Amino acid sequence: MTRANSAMSGARDAVASCAVSRCILALHLVLGALLAPADPAGAGTAARGVLVVRPHPSPARPGAAEPNLAVAVDGTVWLSWLEPGARGGRALRAAKLAGAGWSRPITIAEGDSLVANWADFPALLAISRERLAASWMLQVGGEVAAGDIRLAQTHDGGATWSRAACPHRDASPAERGFVSLLEQGEGVRVFWLDAREMAEHSDGAAGHERGAAMSLRTAVVDPDGGLSEEALLDARVCDCCQTAAVRTARGALVAYRDRSPDEIRDISLLRLEGGRWTEPYALRFDGWKIPGCPVNGPSLDAFVDRVVAAWYTGAGDSGRVLAAFSEDGGATFGEPARVDEGAPLGRVEVALLEDGSALVSWVEAPGKAARIRARRMAGDGSLEPAQTIARISATRASGFPRMARSRDRVVFAWTEVGKPSRVRTAVARLGTGAH
Repeated sequence: MTRANSAMSGARDAVASCAVSRCILALHLVLGALLAPADPAGAGTAARGVLVVRPHPSPARPGAAEPNLAVAVDGTVWLSWLEPGARGGRALRAAKLAGAGWSRPITIAEGDSLVANWADFPALLAISRERLAASWMLQVGGEVAAGDIRLAQTHDGGATWSRAACPHRDASPAERGFVSLLEQGEGVRVFWLDAREMAEHSDGAAGHERGAAMSLRTAVVDPDGGLSEEALLDARVCDCCQTAAVRTARGALVAYRDRSPDEIRDISLLRLEGGRWTEPYALRFDGWKIPGCPVNGPSLDAFVDRVVAAWYTGAGDSGRVLAAFSEDGGATFGEPARVDEGAPLGRVEVALLEDGSALVSWVEAPGKAARIRARRMAGDGSLEPAQTIARISATRASGFPRMARSRDRVVFAWTEVGKPSRVRTAVARLGTGAH
Protein backbone atom coordinates (compact mmCIF):
# COMPACT_ATOMS: atom_id res chain seq x y z
CA MET A 1 0.00 0.00 0.00
CA THR A 2 1.02 3.60 -0.17
CA ARG A 3 1.54 3.46 3.58
CA ALA A 4 4.61 1.40 2.77
CA ASN A 5 6.13 4.67 1.53
CA SER A 6 4.76 6.93 4.27
CA ALA A 7 4.91 7.30 8.02
CA MET A 8 5.27 3.58 8.66
CA SER A 9 8.55 3.48 6.73
CA GLY A 10 10.51 4.53 9.81
CA ALA A 11 9.14 1.63 11.81
CA ARG A 12 9.77 -0.74 8.94
CA ASP A 13 13.35 0.46 8.56
CA ALA A 14 13.83 -0.27 12.24
CA VAL A 15 12.45 -3.74 11.70
CA ALA A 16 14.72 -4.29 8.70
CA SER A 17 17.81 -3.25 10.65
CA CYS A 18 17.00 -5.03 13.91
CA ALA A 19 14.81 -8.07 13.46
CA VAL A 20 15.50 -8.82 9.83
CA SER A 21 19.06 -7.75 9.09
CA ARG A 22 21.02 -10.23 10.74
CA CYS A 23 10.53 -18.28 -6.76
CA ILE A 24 13.56 -20.14 -8.70
CA LEU A 25 14.89 -17.37 -10.65
CA ALA A 26 17.58 -17.02 -13.22
CA LEU A 27 18.70 -14.16 -15.42
CA HIS A 28 19.03 -14.19 -19.18
CA LEU A 29 21.82 -16.41 -20.47
CA VAL A 30 24.19 -13.45 -20.61
CA LEU A 31 23.60 -12.95 -16.91
CA GLY A 32 23.82 -16.62 -16.05
CA ALA A 33 26.72 -15.99 -13.71
CA LEU A 34 24.22 -14.71 -11.18
CA LEU A 35 22.81 -18.22 -10.85
CA ALA A 36 25.81 -19.61 -8.98
CA PRO A 37 24.51 -22.30 -6.61
CA ALA A 38 25.63 -22.20 -3.00
CA ASP A 39 25.50 -25.96 -2.39
CA PRO A 40 28.38 -28.33 -3.19
CA ALA A 41 26.13 -30.53 -5.31
CA GLY A 42 25.29 -27.60 -7.57
CA ALA A 43 21.93 -26.39 -8.83
CA GLY A 44 22.27 -28.20 -12.13
CA THR A 45 22.29 -31.76 -10.79
CA ALA A 46 19.13 -33.83 -10.64
CA ALA A 47 19.48 -35.05 -7.07
CA ARG A 48 16.41 -35.51 -4.91
CA GLY A 49 14.78 -32.18 -4.12
CA VAL A 50 17.16 -30.17 -6.30
CA LEU A 51 15.79 -27.79 -8.90
CA VAL A 52 17.27 -27.88 -12.38
CA VAL A 53 17.13 -24.25 -13.51
CA ARG A 54 16.67 -23.10 -17.09
CA PRO A 55 16.82 -19.37 -17.93
CA HIS A 56 13.60 -18.09 -19.48
CA PRO A 57 13.67 -14.63 -21.09
CA SER A 58 11.02 -12.37 -19.61
CA PRO A 59 8.28 -10.82 -21.75
CA ALA A 60 8.35 -7.59 -19.72
CA ARG A 61 9.88 -4.39 -21.04
CA PRO A 62 12.67 -2.42 -19.31
CA GLY A 63 11.32 -0.53 -16.32
CA ALA A 64 9.07 -3.42 -15.28
CA ALA A 65 8.63 -4.51 -11.65
CA GLU A 66 6.20 -6.16 -9.21
CA PRO A 67 5.68 -9.53 -10.96
CA ASN A 68 3.13 -12.11 -9.91
CA LEU A 69 2.36 -15.69 -11.00
CA ALA A 70 -0.78 -17.82 -11.17
CA VAL A 71 -1.51 -21.37 -12.35
CA ALA A 72 -4.82 -22.53 -13.88
CA VAL A 73 -6.33 -25.97 -13.24
CA ASP A 74 -4.99 -27.21 -16.58
CA GLY A 75 -1.45 -26.20 -15.61
CA THR A 76 -1.26 -23.00 -17.67
CA VAL A 77 1.09 -20.52 -15.97
CA TRP A 78 0.37 -16.79 -16.18
CA LEU A 79 2.74 -13.95 -15.32
CA SER A 80 1.65 -10.38 -14.58
CA TRP A 81 3.73 -7.26 -13.96
CA LEU A 82 3.72 -3.46 -14.01
CA GLU A 83 5.72 -1.53 -16.59
CA PRO A 84 5.82 2.00 -18.02
CA GLY A 85 2.75 2.66 -20.16
CA ALA A 86 2.96 3.39 -23.87
CA ARG A 87 1.46 6.83 -23.28
CA GLY A 88 2.96 7.51 -19.87
CA GLY A 89 1.78 6.30 -16.50
CA ARG A 90 1.85 2.57 -15.88
CA ALA A 91 0.43 -0.52 -17.51
CA LEU A 92 -0.54 -3.82 -15.89
CA ARG A 93 0.36 -6.54 -18.39
CA ALA A 94 0.29 -10.34 -18.50
CA ALA A 95 1.56 -13.27 -20.57
CA LYS A 96 1.21 -17.04 -20.39
CA LEU A 97 3.92 -19.64 -20.57
CA ALA A 98 3.62 -21.31 -23.95
CA GLY A 99 6.13 -23.93 -25.03
CA ALA A 100 9.64 -22.57 -24.97
CA GLY A 101 8.67 -18.98 -24.17
CA TRP A 102 6.08 -16.50 -22.99
CA SER A 103 3.17 -15.45 -25.17
CA ARG A 104 2.76 -11.97 -26.56
CA PRO A 105 1.86 -9.71 -23.58
CA ILE A 106 -1.69 -8.46 -23.12
CA THR A 107 -2.67 -5.23 -21.36
CA ILE A 108 -5.09 -5.52 -18.43
CA ALA A 109 -5.14 -1.88 -17.31
CA GLU A 110 -3.23 1.31 -18.05
CA GLY A 111 -3.21 4.87 -16.75
CA ASP A 112 -1.57 7.58 -14.69
CA SER A 113 -3.23 6.50 -11.44
CA LEU A 114 -1.97 2.89 -11.28
CA VAL A 115 0.12 2.53 -8.14
CA ALA A 116 3.45 0.72 -8.14
CA ASN A 117 4.53 -0.50 -4.71
CA TRP A 118 7.36 -2.87 -3.85
CA ALA A 119 5.23 -4.82 -1.35
CA ASP A 120 1.67 -4.40 -2.63
CA PHE A 121 1.85 -5.90 -6.10
CA PRO A 122 -1.18 -6.61 -8.34
CA ALA A 123 -3.00 -9.88 -7.64
CA LEU A 124 -3.57 -12.48 -10.36
CA LEU A 125 -5.95 -15.47 -10.41
CA ALA A 126 -5.94 -18.09 -13.19
CA ILE A 127 -9.19 -20.06 -12.95
CA SER A 128 -9.01 -21.91 -16.26
CA ARG A 129 -7.07 -21.63 -19.49
CA GLU A 130 -9.25 -18.74 -20.65
CA ARG A 131 -10.71 -17.38 -17.41
CA LEU A 132 -8.59 -14.95 -15.40
CA ALA A 133 -9.04 -12.23 -12.81
CA ALA A 134 -6.62 -9.47 -11.89
CA SER A 135 -6.63 -6.68 -9.36
CA TRP A 136 -4.53 -3.57 -9.00
CA MET A 137 -4.39 -0.45 -6.88
CA LEU A 138 -5.27 3.10 -7.90
CA GLN A 139 -4.28 6.33 -6.25
CA VAL A 140 -7.46 8.25 -5.47
CA GLY A 141 -8.32 11.80 -4.52
CA GLY A 142 -4.80 13.07 -4.94
CA GLU A 143 -3.93 11.62 -1.55
CA VAL A 144 -0.56 9.86 -1.38
CA ALA A 145 -1.87 7.60 1.41
CA ALA A 146 -5.22 6.86 -0.26
CA GLY A 147 -5.49 3.94 -2.61
CA ASP A 148 -8.35 1.90 -3.94
CA ILE A 149 -8.74 -1.54 -5.47
CA ARG A 150 -9.95 -2.39 -8.93
CA LEU A 151 -10.68 -5.85 -10.29
CA ALA A 152 -11.32 -7.07 -13.84
CA GLN A 153 -12.20 -10.49 -15.24
CA THR A 154 -11.82 -12.16 -18.63
CA HIS A 155 -13.37 -15.31 -20.11
CA ASP A 156 -11.41 -15.29 -23.38
CA GLY A 157 -7.79 -15.49 -22.27
CA GLY A 158 -7.39 -11.74 -21.93
CA ALA A 159 -8.66 -10.67 -25.37
CA THR A 160 -11.36 -8.65 -23.60
CA TRP A 161 -11.76 -7.64 -19.96
CA SER A 162 -14.78 -6.68 -17.91
CA ARG A 163 -15.26 -3.15 -16.68
CA ALA A 164 -13.00 -2.56 -13.67
CA ALA A 165 -15.01 -3.11 -10.49
CA CYS A 166 -14.47 -1.98 -6.90
CA PRO A 167 -14.98 -4.73 -4.27
CA HIS A 168 -16.52 -2.43 -1.66
CA ARG A 169 -19.23 0.22 -1.40
CA ASP A 170 -17.45 2.39 1.17
CA ALA A 171 -16.35 5.65 -0.46
CA SER A 172 -14.00 7.02 2.22
CA PRO A 173 -10.57 8.11 0.91
CA ALA A 174 -8.71 5.34 2.72
CA GLU A 175 -5.84 3.16 1.65
CA ARG A 176 -6.72 -0.39 0.67
CA GLY A 177 -4.74 -3.21 -0.87
CA PHE A 178 -2.75 -6.41 -0.26
CA VAL A 179 -5.33 -8.39 -2.19
CA SER A 180 -5.82 -12.15 -2.46
CA LEU A 181 -8.26 -13.72 -4.94
CA LEU A 182 -10.22 -16.98 -5.04
CA GLU A 183 -12.74 -18.38 -7.48
CA GLN A 184 -16.30 -18.17 -6.10
CA GLY A 185 -18.81 -19.71 -8.51
CA GLU A 186 -19.13 -17.41 -11.52
CA GLY A 187 -17.43 -14.61 -9.62
CA VAL A 188 -14.29 -13.92 -7.64
CA ARG A 189 -13.89 -13.65 -3.88
CA VAL A 190 -11.61 -10.79 -2.88
CA PHE A 191 -9.73 -10.42 0.41
CA TRP A 192 -8.01 -7.13 1.23
CA LEU A 193 -6.72 -4.83 3.96
CA ASP A 194 -8.90 -1.77 4.50
CA ALA A 195 -8.15 1.48 6.39
CA ARG A 196 -11.64 3.01 6.32
CA GLU A 197 -11.76 3.20 10.13
CA MET A 198 -8.42 4.98 10.22
CA ALA A 199 -9.59 7.43 7.57
CA GLU A 200 -12.16 8.84 10.00
CA HIS A 201 -9.32 10.48 11.93
CA SER A 202 -7.36 13.43 10.64
CA ASP A 203 -3.98 11.83 11.21
CA GLY A 204 -2.77 8.28 11.49
CA ALA A 205 -1.29 8.63 14.97
CA ALA A 206 -4.55 9.93 16.44
CA GLY A 207 -6.39 7.11 14.73
CA HIS A 208 -4.20 4.52 16.41
CA GLU A 209 -4.56 6.21 19.78
CA ARG A 210 -8.34 6.05 19.53
CA GLY A 211 -8.24 2.38 18.63
CA ALA A 212 -8.75 2.70 14.86
CA ALA A 213 -6.82 0.14 12.85
CA MET A 214 -6.49 -1.59 9.53
CA SER A 215 -9.10 -4.31 9.00
CA LEU A 216 -9.37 -7.46 6.90
CA ARG A 217 -12.44 -7.61 4.67
CA THR A 218 -13.90 -9.76 1.92
CA ALA A 219 -16.56 -9.61 -0.80
CA VAL A 220 -17.56 -11.52 -3.92
CA VAL A 221 -17.44 -9.66 -7.25
CA ASP A 222 -19.57 -11.15 -10.02
CA PRO A 223 -18.59 -10.90 -13.73
CA ASP A 224 -20.73 -7.76 -14.13
CA GLY A 225 -19.18 -6.01 -11.13
CA GLY A 226 -22.01 -6.68 -8.67
CA LEU A 227 -21.10 -7.26 -5.02
CA SER A 228 -22.27 -9.86 -2.53
CA GLU A 229 -21.15 -11.52 0.69
CA GLU A 230 -19.41 -8.40 1.97
CA ALA A 231 -17.96 -9.10 5.41
CA LEU A 232 -15.61 -7.68 8.02
CA LEU A 233 -13.34 -10.59 8.97
CA ASP A 234 -10.98 -9.00 11.49
CA ALA A 235 -11.22 -5.41 12.77
CA ARG A 236 -7.55 -5.06 13.78
CA VAL A 237 -4.75 -6.43 11.61
CA CYS A 238 -1.19 -5.52 10.71
CA ASP A 239 -1.09 -2.60 8.28
CA CYS A 240 1.02 -3.67 5.32
CA CYS A 241 1.58 -7.42 5.21
CA GLN A 242 0.37 -9.48 2.28
CA THR A 243 -2.64 -11.77 2.63
CA ALA A 244 -2.81 -15.33 1.27
CA ALA A 245 -5.87 -17.42 0.38
CA VAL A 246 -6.49 -20.96 -0.86
CA ARG A 247 -9.50 -23.18 -1.38
CA THR A 248 -9.61 -26.53 0.44
CA ALA A 249 -12.17 -29.34 0.43
CA ARG A 250 -13.70 -27.64 3.49
CA GLY A 251 -13.91 -24.17 1.98
CA ALA A 252 -11.88 -20.97 1.68
CA LEU A 253 -8.89 -20.41 3.96
CA VAL A 254 -7.20 -17.02 4.37
CA ALA A 255 -3.98 -16.18 6.24
CA TYR A 256 -2.77 -12.73 7.29
CA ARG A 257 -0.66 -11.00 9.92
CA ASP A 258 -2.82 -10.11 12.88
CA ARG A 259 -2.31 -7.31 15.42
CA SER A 260 -3.29 -7.70 19.07
CA PRO A 261 -3.93 -4.75 21.42
CA ASP A 262 -0.45 -5.22 22.91
CA GLU A 263 1.18 -5.35 19.43
CA ILE A 264 1.71 -9.09 19.01
CA ARG A 265 1.81 -9.55 15.23
CA ASP A 266 1.61 -13.26 14.52
CA ILE A 267 -0.09 -15.03 11.59
CA SER A 268 -3.81 -15.69 11.95
CA LEU A 269 -6.25 -17.74 9.88
CA LEU A 270 -9.97 -17.76 9.07
CA ARG A 271 -12.01 -20.46 7.34
CA LEU A 272 -15.31 -20.31 5.50
CA GLU A 273 -17.19 -23.47 6.45
CA GLY A 274 -20.88 -24.10 5.90
CA GLY A 275 -21.36 -20.56 4.64
CA ARG A 276 -20.02 -18.98 7.86
CA TRP A 277 -16.63 -17.54 8.75
CA THR A 278 -14.82 -18.88 11.79
CA GLU A 279 -13.36 -16.58 14.39
CA PRO A 280 -9.70 -15.69 13.74
CA TYR A 281 -7.26 -18.18 15.22
CA ALA A 282 -3.47 -18.33 15.37
CA LEU A 283 -1.55 -20.43 12.91
CA ARG A 284 1.05 -20.69 15.68
CA PHE A 285 1.81 -18.50 18.68
CA ASP A 286 5.21 -16.99 17.88
CA GLY A 287 4.75 -14.03 20.21
CA TRP A 288 6.35 -11.45 17.91
CA LYS A 289 5.84 -8.12 19.64
CA ILE A 290 6.71 -5.23 17.37
CA PRO A 291 5.42 -1.62 17.26
CA GLY A 292 5.43 -1.35 13.44
CA CYS A 293 4.51 -3.40 10.43
CA PRO A 294 7.28 -5.74 9.20
CA VAL A 295 5.84 -5.88 5.66
CA ASN A 296 6.15 -9.66 5.51
CA GLY A 297 2.99 -11.65 4.86
CA PRO A 298 2.38 -15.42 4.84
CA SER A 299 2.07 -17.85 1.92
CA LEU A 300 -0.34 -20.79 1.50
CA ASP A 301 -0.89 -23.67 -0.90
CA ALA A 302 -3.47 -26.46 -0.72
CA PHE A 303 -4.71 -29.62 -2.35
CA VAL A 304 -7.99 -31.09 -1.04
CA ASP A 305 -7.45 -30.93 2.75
CA ARG A 306 -3.63 -30.83 2.73
CA VAL A 307 -2.37 -27.30 3.32
CA VAL A 308 1.14 -25.92 3.66
CA ALA A 309 1.88 -22.53 5.20
CA ALA A 310 5.12 -20.56 5.25
CA TRP A 311 5.76 -17.33 7.13
CA TYR A 312 8.40 -15.04 8.62
CA THR A 313 8.68 -14.14 12.30
CA GLY A 314 11.09 -11.97 14.26
CA ALA A 315 9.99 -13.19 17.69
CA GLY A 316 12.78 -13.15 20.25
CA ASP A 317 14.77 -10.71 18.10
CA SER A 318 15.64 -13.61 15.82
CA GLY A 319 14.41 -13.62 12.22
CA ARG A 320 13.12 -17.02 11.06
CA VAL A 321 11.26 -18.52 8.13
CA LEU A 322 8.93 -21.29 9.27
CA ALA A 323 6.75 -23.76 7.38
CA ALA A 324 4.14 -26.27 8.54
CA PHE A 325 1.58 -28.73 7.17
CA SER A 326 -2.12 -29.19 7.91
CA GLU A 327 -4.15 -32.31 7.10
CA ASP A 328 -7.56 -30.87 7.98
CA GLY A 329 -7.98 -27.94 5.62
CA GLY A 330 -6.06 -25.51 7.82
CA ALA A 331 -8.00 -26.09 11.04
CA THR A 332 -4.80 -27.24 12.76
CA PHE A 333 -1.13 -27.30 11.79
CA GLY A 334 1.72 -29.54 12.85
CA GLU A 335 4.97 -28.39 14.40
CA PRO A 336 6.74 -26.02 12.00
CA ALA A 337 10.18 -26.55 10.53
CA ARG A 338 12.69 -23.74 10.40
CA VAL A 339 13.59 -23.30 6.75
CA ASP A 340 16.04 -20.38 6.64
CA GLU A 341 19.79 -20.39 7.26
CA GLY A 342 20.15 -17.72 9.90
CA ALA A 343 19.86 -14.39 8.08
CA PRO A 344 16.43 -14.23 6.39
CA LEU A 345 14.65 -11.15 5.12
CA GLY A 346 11.51 -13.27 4.72
CA ARG A 347 9.46 -12.57 1.56
CA VAL A 348 8.30 -16.18 1.50
CA GLU A 349 6.55 -18.37 -1.05
CA VAL A 350 5.43 -21.99 -0.78
CA ALA A 351 4.09 -24.60 -3.20
CA LEU A 352 2.82 -28.13 -2.61
CA LEU A 353 4.42 -30.82 -4.72
CA GLU A 354 2.62 -33.87 -6.07
CA ASP A 355 4.30 -36.27 -3.62
CA GLY A 356 2.92 -34.31 -0.64
CA SER A 357 6.14 -32.43 0.08
CA ALA A 358 6.49 -28.67 -0.35
CA LEU A 359 8.93 -26.23 -1.91
CA VAL A 360 9.67 -23.09 0.09
CA SER A 361 11.45 -20.01 -1.21
CA TRP A 362 12.59 -16.94 0.70
CA VAL A 363 15.17 -14.14 0.63
CA GLU A 364 18.33 -14.67 2.67
CA ALA A 365 20.78 -11.82 3.34
CA PRO A 366 23.91 -13.03 5.15
CA GLY A 367 25.73 -9.81 4.27
CA LYS A 368 25.15 -6.79 2.09
CA ALA A 369 23.99 -9.00 -0.77
CA ALA A 370 20.75 -10.99 -0.75
CA ARG A 371 19.90 -14.30 -2.39
CA ILE A 372 16.73 -16.08 -3.34
CA ARG A 373 16.95 -19.46 -1.65
CA ALA A 374 14.74 -22.51 -2.08
CA ARG A 375 14.50 -25.91 -0.45
CA ARG A 376 12.16 -28.86 -0.34
CA MET A 377 10.39 -29.81 2.89
CA ALA A 378 9.25 -33.44 3.09
CA GLY A 379 5.88 -34.44 4.47
CA ASP A 380 7.44 -35.27 7.83
CA GLY A 381 9.00 -31.81 8.09
CA SER A 382 12.54 -32.88 7.21
CA LEU A 383 14.46 -30.55 4.91
CA GLU A 384 16.55 -31.06 1.79
CA PRO A 385 19.64 -28.83 1.36
CA ALA A 386 18.85 -25.28 0.27
CA GLN A 387 20.15 -23.83 -2.97
CA THR A 388 20.69 -20.34 -4.25
CA ILE A 389 18.51 -19.42 -7.19
CA ALA A 390 19.68 -15.87 -7.84
CA ARG A 391 21.48 -13.01 -6.20
CA ILE A 392 19.28 -9.95 -5.81
CA SER A 393 19.35 -6.56 -4.14
CA ALA A 394 18.59 -6.54 -0.41
CA THR A 395 16.67 -3.28 -0.81
CA ARG A 396 12.90 -2.96 -0.86
CA ALA A 397 12.98 -2.26 -4.56
CA SER A 398 13.69 -5.93 -5.26
CA GLY A 399 10.21 -6.66 -3.94
CA PHE A 400 8.83 -10.14 -3.36
CA PRO A 401 10.08 -13.00 -5.56
CA ARG A 402 7.16 -15.12 -6.79
CA MET A 403 6.93 -18.87 -7.30
CA ALA A 404 4.33 -21.18 -8.86
CA ARG A 405 4.31 -24.91 -9.64
CA SER A 406 2.75 -26.54 -12.69
CA ARG A 407 3.15 -30.33 -12.61
CA ASP A 408 6.92 -31.00 -12.57
CA ARG A 409 7.86 -27.42 -13.41
CA VAL A 410 8.46 -24.53 -11.04
CA VAL A 411 8.30 -21.00 -12.41
CA PHE A 412 9.83 -18.03 -10.61
CA ALA A 413 9.71 -14.31 -11.24
CA TRP A 414 11.36 -11.38 -9.49
CA THR A 415 12.40 -7.77 -9.88
CA GLU A 416 15.98 -6.98 -10.77
CA VAL A 417 16.88 -3.58 -9.32
CA GLY A 418 18.53 -1.18 -11.75
CA LYS A 419 18.07 1.84 -13.95
CA PRO A 420 15.82 0.65 -15.42
CA SER A 421 14.47 -2.18 -13.29
CA ARG A 422 13.59 -5.46 -15.00
CA VAL A 423 11.39 -8.47 -14.35
CA ARG A 424 13.34 -11.74 -14.62
CA THR A 425 11.85 -15.21 -14.97
CA ALA A 426 13.07 -18.80 -15.06
CA VAL A 427 11.62 -22.30 -15.25
CA ALA A 428 12.99 -25.19 -13.18
CA ARG A 429 12.46 -28.91 -13.32
CA LEU A 430 12.15 -30.84 -10.11
CA GLY A 431 14.72 -33.57 -9.53
CA THR A 432 13.72 -37.06 -8.44
CA GLY A 433 11.59 -37.16 -5.34
CA ALA A 434 8.74 -35.09 -6.79
CA HIS A 435 6.48 -36.05 -9.70
